[in-house]
Amino acid sequence: MVQIQIDYEGELHCTATHGPSGSVISTDAPVDNNGRGEAFSPTDLVATALGSCMATVMGIAAQRKEIPVEGMKVTVRKHMSAETPRRIARLELDLSVPLPADHPERAFLEATGRGCPVHHSIHPDIEVEMNWEWTG
Repeated sequence: MVQIQIDYEGELHCTATHGPSGSVISTDAPVDNNGRGEAFSPTDLVATALGSCMATVMGIAAQRKEIPVEGMKVTVRKHMSAETPRRIARLELDLSVPLPADHPERAFLEATGRGCPVHHSIHPDIEVEMNWEWTG
């Protein structure tokens, strides 16, 4: 279990403190939802969690097999619904892996990324599109 303390500071701004490490992040409502957009929005963090979780589990798997994936890049585009209730409608990811397209562990690494805990936690109504680029 991990505890995260969230303090609402007013003006749609929150500070979250990660219990185990003491690391702090801020959130702000986006401009299109009454905020200033001065920090990640809560839904931005969902998108960020997916991309960073995929990279992390792929990194763990690659490390175990001694496959160098340092320099991997993940770009996530978050699309919100136009209708109410306001929600994430689509997450589009571009994953750039610094290995050749014919790498023997390509399918394993892609499956590992798709199998990350955050991807398994995303509601099935959220469309997730993954675009893989193998650049080695």
